[in-house]
Amino acid sequence: YTGMTEWSSWFNIDHPGGSGDYEHLEAIRFYYRDRVCARPFAIEARTTEWVPPEETGELVHSTPEKGFWCINKQQPEGKICSNYHVRFLCPLEKKKREDERVQEYWSHWSAWSSCSATACGAAGIQARQRSCLSTKQADPPKAPKCVGQAIERKECITRPCPECQQVCSMGRVNEDCSSCVCDGHVLLGTVQTLEGTSLINARVAMEDRPWVTLTKTDERGQFRIQGICSNSKVNVTIALEKFASSTVQALSNGTETSMVRAIMKKAEKPYIVKHPEAKVRFEDQRVIFCCKAVGNPMPNKYYWYHNGTLLDRQLYKYDDNLILRNLKPWQTGEYYCKASNDIGTIRSSPAVLHVVATEQESCNPKPKEYLIKLPEDCFQTATNSLYYNVGKCPNTKCVGKLDFDLRCKDKMEYCCGIKQMKKQEIECKGYTLPVKVVAECGCEKCIQPKILVRGRGAFTVQVPPDTERLVIKFVDKLQKFIDTIKVFPFDQRGGAVYHDVKVMRKQEPVDIDATKTNTIVLGEIPGEDPIGEIVIPPYSFLRSNGEIYNGTVQASVTFLDPRDITTASVASSDLNFVNNEGEILPLRTYGMFSVDFREESSKEVLDAGRVEVYMDTEQIKMPEHVEKMQLWSLNPDTGIWEKESDFHVEKSKRNKREERTFLIGNMEIKERRLFNLDVPENRRCYVKVRAYMNEKFLPSEQLEGIVVNLINLEPMPGYSSNPRAWGRFDSVITGPNGACLPAFCDAQRPDAYTAYVTATLGGEELEAAASSPKLNPNVIGVSQPYLDKLGYQRTDHDDPLFKKTAFKINLAKPNLNNIEETNGPIYAYQNVKDCEDAPVSANHFRFYRIEGDKYEYNVVPFQENDLTSWTGDYLSWWPNPQEFRACYIKVRINGPQEVMVRSRNTGGTHPQTRGQLYGIRDARSVRDMKISGSSAACVEFKCGGMLFDQNLVDRTKISVIPQGSCRRVGINNLLKEYLIRHPPLAENNDTSAFNMIAPVDPLGHNYGIYTVTDQNPRLAKEIAIGRCFDGTSDGFSREMKSDSGITLTFSCLERAVTRESLFQRLQASPVETLA
Repeated sequence: YTGMTEWSSWFNIDHPGGSGDYEHLEAIRFYYRDRVCARPFAIEARTTEWVPPEETGELVHSTPEKGFWCINKQQPEGKICSNYHVRFLCPLEKKKREDERVQEYWSHWSAWSSCSATACGAAGIQARQRSCLSTKQADPPKAPKCVGQAIERKECITRPCPECQQVCSMGRVNEDCSSCVCDGHVLLGTVQTLEGTSLINARVAMEDRPWVTLTKTDERGQFRIQGICSNSKVNVTIALEKFASSTVQALSNGTETSMVRAIMKKAEKPYIVKHPEAKVRFEDQRVIFCCKAVGNPMPNKYYWYHNGTLLDRQLYKYDDNLILRNLKPWQTGEYYCKASNDIGTIRSSPAVLHVVATEQESCNPKPKEYLIKLPEDCFQTATNSLYYNVGKCPNTKCVGKLDFDLRCKDKMEYCCGIKQMKKQEIECKGYTLPVKVVAECGCEKCIQPKILVRGRGAFTVQVPPDTERLVIKFVDKLQKFIDTIKVFPFDQRGGAVYHDVKVMRKQEPVDIDATKTNTIVLGEIPGEDPIGEIVIPPYSFLRSNGEIYNGTVQASVTFLDPRDITTASVASSDLNFVNNEGEILPLRTYGMFSVDFREESSKEVLDAGRVEVYMDTEQIKMPEHVEKMQLWSLNPDTGIWEKESDFHVEKSKRNKREERTFLIGNMEIKERRLFNLDVPENRRCYVKVRAYMNEKFLPSEQLEGIVVNLINLEPMPGYSSNPRAWGRFDSVITGPNGACLPAFCDAQRPDAYTAYVTATLGGEELEAAASSPKLNPNVIGVSQPYLDKLGYQRTDHDDPLFKKTAFKINLAKPNLNNIEETNGPIYAYQNVKDCEDAPVSANHFRFYRIEGDKYEYNVVPFQENDLTSWTGDYLSWWPNPQEFRACYIKVRINGPQEVMVRSRNTGGTHPQTRGQLYGIRDARSVRDMKISGSSAACVEFKCGGMLFDQNLVDRTKISVIPQGSCRRVGINNLLKEYLIRHPPLAENNDTSAFNMIAPVDPLGHNYGIYTVTDQNPRLAKEIAIGRCFDGTSDGFSREMKSDSGITLTFSCLERAVTRESLFQRLQASPVETLA
């Protein structure tokens, strides 16, 4: 056909589950009718990731007449077909006048058929054919008529019979002329693991003919092949299921025998070790994105995507690096790579590229609004509030001066930060308060705070800047606890995140006979049947060198039973796996078990082969999970679960009357020792959570860096408040717009899954919004009637004596046809972007910090939950963004009331800051529950030390002033002596206050001074406050001990209303009062 043609749209009517992916033309026309012609000229197929079939390594079939199909059982071992979509090339119809006539035409000729003769040098016939087509179907249907023949034939002659060109320097040519054979010669080989374990049934082939299996290894991992010439260079390929193929060269010792020793490593899916980095460039500049993956075998194919669309390899000439030249604004967006080997595929995290047009600025010089809270006596009539706009810069990446623009990670990163600040004065009652506000933003060097992960047990890990996934292994040298893999979330913008790490105690070992069948029960909860059992056949235990062990085995199998809710905190990893598309997706667990087999005498670790795992289907309460159940093992290097085997169903009788159905899976216990009974769950959602400074829930007072934990629970049918088991757990760090936690959810039954949610900061638990005595949507943050459907309850809902630090909800998937459920706090899994970008006015769940009355004011504003907001200024409270030193003084109050105590901090000895205000801190004293009429306050002050230029030390001048009618009655003697020995000495003529020049040394509790240095300011303050409450240098308490570790003691009496305190005089007239 010589007329015009056009491609149809893409069609995808089938998925690769079951027997394969079938995109048949007949079925596509059934669904889409006129969107595809009846007789296409050509067909094109791509995966849904836009990969051509020839690059997938899959066997596929397609014709324009029938369509496209890919059959799972025809694929390489361990693989199934990708998900394909197709399009068709159709004739473009020509409309001629209103009475369009039918046009009949011939299709293209088909390819010539193969020659009918098969023997070499023989004559035969070839044929080709074409079809008569019509631009319009007749009604009733009739065959179109075209002029010419539909079939053509021609004579053909097969290739001449070849003469064998093979020349053998030793031996003779074999029958198919493919190689030389040496009768009497032999090739001997051994196949082992790196640890020396012999590998059985490994397939052996020649490198040039890997599809022809010559032999397999025996019980000792050995093989023997006759006729392989010993003087020739022979490369042998070894293949075995679950191991990466190995090709080695045979070695000869000069005799008729040559030898091969192959070391095989377990096959591993790819894992990304270098993710592409976010970049900002001007139009017409260049950029490079880099990606690196490891695996066994090493990944050999990389694909790059822009906003989810595969980039043309021929056009962009990429490999593991992607270079873009002459950039244009339309190339802004997300870029990510996929790496693949013969085992699987992995997808990197996306990197955002922002291309700034030539006429635009990469950093808006106008600051954004940022409100700080002023002291109570600084009410602003202009804004009718206690808030003042000091401005801030967005801290987003911008285009700076690069020495070279094609580095995987730019040598220097630039951010939109503070270029200029100006000093302003705020009018308060009787005094003015200095403040520095942002006047202009500019493209400055980014602040790079340290990223830390800390935990109980005094461990600290500094996270490398390029890390996307932090995997840490905890090992008990005494072997009393199981080895535990943890995947920790961390704050990408810097600072320390605290995690409470718990591990599980090992099950006491039992002695079993290796020559007999042994059964070990999984899950022993009183009153409950076991989850399943492990069955180990006789003679299954092996030493590391592959020898069968027949003695007594000390077997310890520790089962983590999800029916025990308390076990969620000790589970390993984060219950994720990688699917065929390379995406990391969640699993739902039905139990984990750790195995430890050792020889009785030497305590040498033993392997086990041919182990069967039985799982009782009665314990699977969701019927749809029975067919999906799989056995997994944990990769200790990546923290990713990898599939070991599927389960098959088998029925067995426990007694004459009772018949049980079991799922049976097979595994070998070798390098990996932690296993999981899991189901990939596709009913997924996100839950929106925010944390606040207090229970006022002001949008401007959100907290970042809070660790929010969600445990998925499976409730007992009809009892949503009574969980039967937990299914998975997740932890996320709150950012500037809260956090989105992945969770399982259900659209049919709101209570099919429930969740238990907590939030912590440095070990301190935050409180959840209250649910009793009455649900208040304005407090909880979720509107009705969706709130009732979610069944929100704080943990003290039924008993006020319970802790208030968690809440439970039903995980009801939102109904998109119901407008009430489209605004959060639950989002469908595919709508994660909506969750991440949701405004603060959208529905969300809330936590808040439990704080006593306290107030903090900095002349140079700084958000302690965002370390990148730090500004280098002489009046900055914190002089170094890499290290934060928190100092507290403990003040005892003798009196019937709790008292507010203020510290006023000004420059003391530095010429640039002497007499200038750094900031103010107020803290209310806390009652000592054991001493009547006594309270104490832990008041922060600015530590003495270097300022931001790291040039000169400033010993801050501190004034401690309690509110009310108070008289100083005591000063710590050790502190008094220290201050005398380290002049200058501040005057202390007024007994209603205390002045000092701050010590540079960290003095400790004996002086009543508490100093903690950390890379996170909030964590430093939390630890220092805990020590101050406890009155020790290494303890921690939330109960005030007013008789321990005191600096100052004031006696405060109830005063007459007409009498003015020093605190009030200071607020009304600070200059005269301090003079």
